[in-house]
Amino acid sequence: MNTRDGELGPDPATRPAAGPSSSGTPDDGGEEPAPNGTRPPGEAPRVQRLHPLTFVVGAVRELIALIAAGATGLLVGGLSTAFYFTFAGLAFGLLFHVISWLTFTYALHDDRIELRRALIGRSVKSIPRDRIRGVDISASLPHRLLGLAVVHIDAGADGGEGALNAVSRHEAERLRGVLLARDAPVPPRRVLARMRRRWYVYAPLSGAYLLTPFALAGSLLGTLYNLGDDLGFITQERVESLGHDVVGLSTALVVALAILGLVAMPVMSVIAFTLFNWDFTVHQRDGSLVVERGLITRRSVSLERRRLRGVELADNPFERISGVARLGALITGLGDAAHRGRLLPAAPRTVAESLAARVVGNVPGPLIAHPPAARSRRLTRAVAPPAAFAVLAVLAGQPPAAYVFGALAVLAVPLGLDRYRQLGHVTDGERLSVRSGSLRRRQVVVEHSAIVGWRVRRTLFQRRLGLATLVAAVGAGDGGYSAMDMAEEDAVALAAGITPAWLTPFLEAPPGE
Repeated sequence: MNTRDGELGPDPATRPAAGPSSSGTPDDGGEEPAPNGTRPPGEAPRVQRLHPLTFVVGAVRELIALIAAGATGLLVGGLSTAFYFTFAGLAFGLLFHVISWLTFTYALHDDRIELRRALIGRSVKSIPRDRIRGVDISASLPHRLLGLAVVHIDAGADGGEGALNAVSRHEAERLRGVLLARDAPVPPRRVLARMRRRWYVYAPLSGAYLLTPFALAGSLLGTLYNLGDDLGFITQERVESLGHDVVGLSTALVVALAILGLVAMPVMSVIAFTLFNWDFTVHQRDGSLVVERGLITRRSVSLERRRLRGVELADNPFERISGVARLGALITGLGDAAHRGRLLPAAPRTVAESLAARVVGNVPGPLIAHPPAARSRRLTRAVAPPAAFAVLAVLAGQPPAAYVFGALAVLAVPLGLDRYRQLGHVTDGERLSVRSGSLRRRQVVVEHSAIVGWRVRRTLFQRRLGLATLVAAVGAGDGGYSAMDMAEEDAVALAAGITPAWLTPFLEAPPGE
């Protein structure tokens, strides 16, 4: 496979992974574990505290809040009694951070990690190491300036979650190496994919990033309004005066502001995309896929390869036209899979498919189209709702609403046709791929060994058309993935071909018939 500018392929300067056998000297009072990730026999685990600078991060936040409170006090005309109460509250918050650091400890055992807190009541959280799904490392800007990191331990629904806020960067990497250590030899670290900077311009193609600036602006304006209302800066007279001024704006100025807003939307979406996905890198280390991203807050997510069951390629119409796709991993027992399972936020589809091939194997193809009867069903499901509302609007004597819903019904025709074109399924003997959707198209690739059951669903309308929906139950991601509106015999044959031992007894005719 050819590589270009570090898009895909092994890192030219591969180096041994930072596993438990290469952790170096201890940090934060820790000590070097045995090569297999356990402590030397007969030696008791050492109780450790978080990094002493942990409460400094909290102190900085309290100081910023204190400065804001002081500025507010001066703005309203002096240091009022409320300001002194605020000062006392902030001092109490700083004291709380110090006490929390003093009363929180953790200990790494051979089979578990224990998190102990003894502030008011005494609590102990024990997380078995064999239930740990991943160890994520994140660092905000204050943490990065102090050389600290926050360690999040994900143990699924059974083991819960734990967090160490915060330890040194070296200790964070050591903990990840130890908690995810396996008996097998540690393979060298190699880069699987790295996001190129020109891909950041794909941000406006995604509705989420396109609307993110408006969500942030709305939240900021709401906060400012509530603060101004509490301080008495916002009154009914001032709101009415502002409304009259806005209404009195010239048409040319309104058009100019609208154009400026339209231009700012894609620019702000690129900025938001860059902040979240800066230097997005996927590499393989210690039997895990490690995804690192972020500019201000740097986050590192570990996904165990042994829990990987497949991948998902997703796009929308704008991304399809531009040849762009997003890639996610299907991992068993993964919390917040939509964010933690992300392997590529937006990249050329060829790059996403190449990474999918490296992660789970080649994407099967080409897809097998579904029968023509599925086309009429897709059209009916797209056109029927707006057409029904148009009829109701006519009966209710609302011609404008009827025109709107009628236009939506006409526009739904190409949507229904595209939904049919996107239907497909295929298997290559090792992996199953199913695809559906139009406004949000999803193509899922799962390993045959990950399928734990089948469900054949037929509604009344599907039975009349000889169609069925085959659902493959998978213990990862959404839990099940559908091949919609297949021919009934094709659905049964597909399931029987992948897991013949499960279905053959039900398909064979009884003796004597």
